[in-house]
Amino acid sequence: MKYVTIINNERYEIEIDNDGSVLVNGELRDVDFLNLGGSLFSLITENKSFEAVIDDDEGRIAVMMRGRLFEAQVLDERAILLIQRRGAQPSGSGEVQAPMPGLVVAVTATVGQKVQQGDTVVILESMKMQNELKSPVDGVVASIHVEAGQAVDKNDLLVEIKAAASETST
Repeated sequence: MKYVTIINNERYEIEIDNDGSVLVNGELRDVDFLNLGGSLFSLITENKSFEAVIDDDEGRIAVMMRGRLFEAQVLDERAILLIQRRGAQPSGSGEVQAPMPGLVVAVTATVGQKVQQGDTVVILESMKMQNELKSPVDGVVASIHVEAGQAVDKNDLLVEIKAAASETST
């Protein structure tokens, strides 16, 4: 089965064959992946072992690994076909949501501030680890819905970023 995974607007083509082999962007990868129960997984690749917490919430996938939080969008062959037929491309919104329940440690952005994709806008403590939540797009911070010390639930809207408009001719 073929998948397209989008992480930080970078696209990875992943193909998993019936024999368990994995190709990432056409390159064969040696991967051993095991569910340890619930959302906890073990991953062994290139003789390195990792534990990851993976949470799939209606197509938005949050992966916590080695103290870092990654958000991904995964599309299978059918979803890709539908998107291509509509003429659309998957894109990230300017919303930064809590990937899990936690406590806001700091809000590093201010309303009106210009941010680049990947800039930290909120630091969230969850499961005794601090996670830097980053802007998914280039743009301007439109609104902030939380403050330091505030408890949040999974999927709570933390920050809204108005994406930078693409250049238009005048």
